Amino acid sequence: MIATRGLTKRYGRVVAVRDVDLAVGEGDRYGLLGPNGSGKTTLVRMLLGLVFATSGEIEVMGRPIPRRTGEVLPRIGAMVEGPGAYGHLSGRANLALLDASGPGRGSRRTRRRRVEEALERVGLGGVDDRPVRAYSLGMRQRLGLAAALLHEPRLLVLDEPTNGLDPRGIREIRDLLRALNDAGTTVLLCSHLLGEVEELCTRVGVMDRGRLVLQQDMSDLRAPTGRVEVRSPDAARAAALLDGRVEHRDGDRLLVRAADAAELNALLVADGLRVTGLRPQRHTLEEIVLSVTGASADRFDRPPPASGGGPSDRSGRSERPGRSGRPAGAP
Repeated sequence: MIATRGLTKRYGRVVAVRDVDLAVGEGDRYGLLGPNGSGKTTLVRMLLGLVFATSGEIEVMGRPIPRRTGEVLPRIGAMVEGPGAYGHLSGRANLALLDASGPGRGSRRTRRRRVEEALERVGLGGVDDRPVRAYSLGMRQRLGLAAALLHEPRLLVLDEPTNGLDPRGIREIRDLLRALNDAGTTVLLCSHLLGEVEELCTRVGVMDRGRLVLQQDMSDLRAPTGRVEVRSPDAARAAALLDGRVEHRDGDRLLVRAADAAELNALLVADGLRVTGLRPQRHTLEEIVLSVTGASADRFDRPPPASGGGPSDRSGRSERPGRSGRPAGAP
């Protein structure tokens, strides 16, 4: 569905995206993750032909982008960097205008039906004619998603689609995206909500400082680690029994090297030990993402003190007073 090779985007000396090989298969629910400033939005904008790449290749639905963008965009539903709408018009009027525009516009006779179906799908079927500027953030997000769904796209590209929604709203959108995917729509989702990506996505890519540092199926990422977490009020006796296999102990909790949790449980119970909890260890998506990414681009920490004990000016000269009382190196 989406393939890039060596995709790079530079803005002057700044490299926003560097040598990315993205692979989104047809039918995937693909979660694109990464810190702020990691290049996710720039990458998505290049996929949609909104920004030209400095180098590299892009294919979407088997067509080169941006050369064949006009053929591909009518089959894509997208919401990037927040929903856009005319604030003085109602949600229905906004969707009707969008439906009437562009090469993928539908028949005028069925426009009202398409607009109403899109609003119903996202939970805005009963909205009145108030202008969009009076919508809450969650309502705007729902309207943006309705706009992306107007023409039953083969590919959905969504940037933080649940921003501003309450927990029930987040679950509704998650269920909607899963149903659309089951019906054949491929979903590319950019999100900071790791729990939502973990719940929804079948494949994950992680960006960091412009690079795609991880790309893997969720089932492989969440596979058992070969360790079992055991809780037992007899933890000391369990540790003695499992001598050499216990990697960590914290109170009544043990982390044990074991391939088969049921076999480990049988061993402990057969020795008369009480087991109150037992489960194979799996890494969370948060642990995985934090292990392969650095700090956000919007974080600015103080630099460490210069070696030698004194602060330095921009030229790197020490400002520690010399014998004359002036900074060393001063005229």
